[in-house]
Amino acid sequence: MAFLLVVGGAANAAAVGAFSGAGEAAGPDGAAQPFVAVDATTSPTPTPTPTPVVSVTRVDESESVPFESVSVDDPNRDIGTSAVTTTGQAGTKVHTYDVTTTDGVETARTFVSETVTVSPVQQITSVGTRVPFVAPAPVAAPAPAPAPAPAAGGCDSNYSGACVPVASDVDCAGGSGNGPAYVQGPVTVVGSDVYDLDRDGDGIACDR
Repeated sequence: MAFLLVVGGAANAAAVGAFSGAGEAAGPDGAAQPFVAVDATTSPTPTPTPTPVVSVTRVDESESVPFESVSVDDPNRDIGTSAVTTTGQAGTKVHTYDVTTTDGVETARTFVSETVTVSPVQQITSVGTRVPFVAPAPVAAPAPAPAPAPAAGGCDSNYSGACVPVASDVDCAGGSGNGPAYVQGPVTVVGSDVYDLDRDGDGIACDR
């Protein structure tokens, strides 16, 4: 430990001497002088406070943009049917920020801008509006008119040109039939050939 020696007396106020074993210092004239010891130890130097490191960085953050779905009428599709004719696709937008960090830790964020980099694609569903064709039901052919009933006891109205009698069976005269009634041809069939007289189907019976 170091001490500062202050010597008594006005004439010797600036003189500094060596310490004596008895706690006195010798003056210029050799006389012992009283002294006062002062602690002159230097105080420790304080540790400096570090300066924080602050930086600002521009940061982009992407975000998905959802697509919209719409329906449109389609005259080329039947009513009650639909289909996705354009598939939707999500877009992308970018948010830009200025990010402030202090000693590597984010302490502030400032919005700068928003930009759509990829536009979303709208999803389209086509809905049919066409009335489907329905074939009409087939019309049944009219039933053939019933053959006129033969006149009782007279000539059968299914034949003309000669009188075909009304009987249980009639054959052409001169043929192989066994009657009981016969007709002399030729006879024109105008209705139903009830007696099977027109064997060749040409409309003329008993012509041979």
